Amino acid sequence: MPRITHVEVTDVRFPTSLSMDGSDAMNKDGDYSAAYVALRTDDPAVSGFGFTFTIGRGNDVCVLAAQRRAEPLIGREVAAVVGDLGGTYRDLASDSQLRWLGPDKGVEHLAMAAVMNAVWDLAARVADKPLWRLLVEMPAADLVDACDFTYLSDAITREEAIAMLESTRAGRDERLALLEQHGYPCYTTSAGWLGYSDDKLRRLCAEAVAEGYDHIKLKVGADLEDDVRRCTIAREVIGWDRHLMIDANQVWDVPQAIEWVDRLAEFKPLWIEEPTSPDDILGHATIRRAVAPIGVATGEHGMNRVLFKQMFQAEALDFCQLDSARLASINEIVPVYLMARKFGVPVCPHAGGVGLCELVQHLSIFDFLAVSATLENRVTEFVDHLHEHFVDPCIVEDGAYRLPTTAGYSAEMHAASVAAYAYPDGAYWSSSAQVAG
Repeated sequence: MPRITHVEVTDVRFPTSLSMDGSDAMNKDGDYSAAYVALRTDDPAVSGFGFTFTIGRGNDVCVLAAQRRAEPLIGREVAAVVGDLGGTYRDLASDSQLRWLGPDKGVEHLAMAAVMNAVWDLAARVADKPLWRLLVEMPAADLVDACDFTYLSDAITREEAIAMLESTRAGRDERLALLEQHGYPCYTTSAGWLGYSDDKLRRLCAEAVAEGYDHIKLKVGADLEDDVRRCTIAREVIGWDRHLMIDANQVWDVPQAIEWVDRLAEFKPLWIEEPTSPDDILGHATIRRAVAPIGVATGEHGMNRVLFKQMFQAEALDFCQLDSARLASINEIVPVYLMARKFGVPVCPHAGGVGLCELVQHLSIFDFLAVSATLENRVTEFVDHLHEHFVDPCIVEDGAYRLPTTAGYSAEMHAASVAAYAYPDGAYWSSSAQVAG
């Protein structure tokens, strides 16, 4: 078995701000970016790829942090790294000097996500399985032992977690056959970026309906009358039989969120997403009680498993929107899924951003097959941006993710894309046109 010989971490940025893709009330001009990790070995055929997601400036800080996180892997045998995924995670996480920068939050945690995403990709490639299948086929005890249940024992125990996974074994083949036939349901945010014109909003909503989407999300929160007008346009196009969701991206205080959502309630949104600070557990609980039956959704900025534990315990959310590149990879994501099942909260992962759709399809498939065993109130985000830069891009048809079949976590980018969009020296960013701009 080969050894890891070096780690490449690249600052990759795409100029999405030029087309206002990704624009919302909080983040008006993001350039979708990735701190992109490649674990290289002495066998050219064996590598692992992962990333964390940012929106431009500061991505270089994540790159440096990921380099520091990954350095202990150099020289290790691949068999040892992927043969003890929990041990690998705990070893990297035990660096107390790096941990001090968080702990379990901020740039150091984003870096941990990028590196461990690459480790799990490597493990799935070595096993010659797509990641979702690797997770589903792992013995329950082995998967639980790979996970980080630190600080969670008041909400879920190791024994409960194993029992949950064992309880869903019956019917897995039937559920897999259902996914193979119909895919996993998703919603689109691509129609509703805040910077789009009314004409573009109308056109993209019509296209979403034609493409089979039953769930469409709009960004809101900058101007109330603009939101009323845009929601009116959306409902005119999609009708009232489809679900409309709204997303404020953290811009409101608690009373303002309640007032604003009350004004938009006539459009019957399924949920209000990130209505206030992502860390304000009690604020979310207050909003949830006030705006019901409109649901409260949050989690894309949920910094770690402990925050989610408290969200569940406080009954602060109706939909859990964990992020595949903010939590510390599978080791931390699986415990959140298991807690969500225990507390009866559906997980609808966040996927707006470069590469996140490629990752979360694996998570949602795993959830349906091995954790929740249901599709009720579950729908996963899809944005139709930048998939052409991935070797194994996600495929969405008729409003549903098709099952990935290639070994790995679908995280590898084309070498040409990395070379072109590496910042600041890649071909795109170093061109005279960009310098002049």
